[in-house]
Amino acid sequence: MDITGIIAKELSIKIWQVEKTIELIDEGNTIPFISRYRKEVTGSLNDEQLRDLDERLTYLRNLEERKNTVIASIEEQEKMTDELRKQIDEAMTLVAVEDLYRPYKPKRRTRATIAKEKGLEGLANIISLQLTNKTIEEEAEAYIDEEKGVSNTEEAISGAMDILAEHYADEAEYRTRIREITRDKGLLVSAAKDKEEKSVYEMYYEFEEPIKKAVGYRILAINRGENEKILSVKINAPREDIINYLSKQIINNDSHDSAKYIHMAIEDSYDRLIAPSIEREIRNELTEMAEEGAINVFGKNLHQLLMQPPISGQTVLGWDPAFRTGCKLAVVDPTGKVLDTVVIYPTAPQNKVDEAKVILKKLIDKYNISLISLGNGTASRESEMVIVELLKEIKQDVKYVIVNEAGASVYSASKLATEEFPNFDVGQRSAASIARRIQDPLAELVKISPKSIGVGQYQHDMNQKNLDNALTAVVEDCVNSVGVDLNTASASLLEYISGINKTLAKNIVSYREENGRFKTRKELLKVSKLGPKAFEQCAGFLRIVGGDDILDATSVHPESYEAARSLMKLLEVTNDDIKAGGIKGISKKIKNSSEIAEKIGVGEPTLVDIVKELEKPGRDPREEMPKPILRNDVLEMKDLKEGMELKGTVRNVIDFGAFVDIGVHQDGLVHISKMTDKYIKHPLEVVAVGDIVDVTVIGVDMEKKRIQLSMLKN
Repeated sequence: MDITGIIAKELSIKIWQVEKTIELIDEGNTIPFISRYRKEVTGSLNDEQLRDLDERLTYLRNLEERKNTVIASIEEQEKMTDELRKQIDEAMTLVAVEDLYRPYKPKRRTRATIAKEKGLEGLANIISLQLTNKTIEEEAEAYIDEEKGVSNTEEAISGAMDILAEHYADEAEYRTRIREITRDKGLLVSAAKDKEEKSVYEMYYEFEEPIKKAVGYRILAINRGENEKILSVKINAPREDIINYLSKQIINNDSHDSAKYIHMAIEDSYDRLIAPSIEREIRNELTEMAEEGAINVFGKNLHQLLMQPPISGQTVLGWDPAFRTGCKLAVVDPTGKVLDTVVIYPTAPQNKVDEAKVILKKLIDKYNISLISLGNGTASRESEMVIVELLKEIKQDVKYVIVNEAGASVYSASKLATEEFPNFDVGQRSAASIARRIQDPLAELVKISPKSIGVGQYQHDMNQKNLDNALTAVVEDCVNSVGVDLNTASASLLEYISGINKTLAKNIVSYREENGRFKTRKELLKVSKLGPKAFEQCAGFLRIVGGDDILDATSVHPESYEAARSLMKLLEVTNDDIKAGGIKGISKKIKNSSEIAEKIGVGEPTLVDIVKELEKPGRDPREEMPKPILRNDVLEMKDLKEGMELKGTVRNVIDFGAFVDIGVHQDGLVHISKMTDKYIKHPLEVVAVGDIVDVTVIGVDMEKKRIQLSMLKN
């Protein structure tokens, strides 16, 4: 199998790009490293292309391995033919290979194997060939054998039909066509096990949809309803069409006495053996398709959430709202250090609003707090009312922001949080996390399992290994895109850096604690178990601010330092220029990039990257993302009126729309049909998590707490 050719065609890239990338992957290079520092080798393939290539490479290699196993098994049985080998060699999916292997796969005892043991294979051949001049009953008499358990002609014919039924079910060509017919004309059907029972699945109590039009989020919802034993789900296949197809393929002479027996064997083969198997396969296909789509959306949402710009340089009050147990507060300085924690009780049942305000005013005065980060969980609305009243009573310029606190409780009860804050309770840890995730969302959110962050659909119903792999890849891409400060990064953040695993991340932190700040990137080689390969993979993504070498504060890889210094000399850029924040516009000084690249000994893509760093050293790609909306007033759901125009923050994007925070605690839904005048296949074509959007209120349902919004311009 020409794996490189297949991948090149599928991804619309050149064969040499695939070959070179495969070489790099096989050498143990990570995707972030290849994407950032091997552009000349791959032809500047990006993270997404490289991950698609890696995923397809793994699948095709597994396919090749399975083909070899199947061929070896059939050869061992001495049943291999040139035609069969050709079919296996040309198969492009694991399903196709398994279909071809099915007749040769060792089986448990079936009705057909029992019939063969009784010596009925000859009768099955006679029925199948339709050449005998006798009746089938007359032919069957020769196969009556009391010792073998065949007492009469009915038993003989029944056993022969079992052999034929299994033979038809094992025929790869038939299965492929039946699968196509079922996909094309079949229906996905769900029904309630108890129509009187109220549930969130009521729209699926009497539901059917063509398989070829089945939508991902509905498939996942139906699957969940089935798992919760509320729905029964099945595939309604076009049985008559399939039986007719099989009859045309198998029956040569409708008038022959054997035709009726073959027809019965066909029906039995389909109903008993083929249909249940094809139904399982198609249900699995639909689920895989739905999961792949959902994981893709989840990944894009997570990327946007992690890449939200940090609000730096402010002392933040993290506020974890609650009723009975009180609101937990944590004051966090601009470096993320927790300065103070306290519990206040402004919400029901205590309602100690005045007492809470006194404590809050003292904290704001004492620590010069400029921003309150309020979690959006239980009692958030009531806490927000208190905050707004407070801001009107004080002279200081303090703003507040609503933060999605999904996963904060998971983090606060984790082993990691216990190690980080051994003397805090879960509420104090949660408040600190809520403050820090506005200061640096990426650094804080990496401490939480990606699927607990709450920006997807049905994440707990999916293949958890696939979900974890995909989301881990997203986090890796984000962390490596931003880079981390080697002297402040936590082990949780470091373990996502290219070439660094959990052990190395802990070893780096331990080395830092024992020896003080890293002064150069080269010092990493002194860290236990961090060898030259790991150094090559991670060095460019780790920054050292204020170290011995100015280039250590940039994303220039140590392997390109000599080239960077040569370029600095050519462009008359000094270390002091870089310390001062770089020199804007130096890219315009480069008139002949290919000539300069050759002169300093790098490829043009690397030259471009080095120039970008000299212009803006250690640049943070998150700066280009929309900033969070800071508020100083509050709006309630009852204040909303149809036609009201507001600004909001996209909190989650799903297949049929997006949920937007407009500052009323309850997120509003912008349906896909209300996003743009143009036709779009998915909301992600228009919006992403973290986007600031202008919306119009088009519906408010107080009873169901639903807000309908539109992004369409009047």
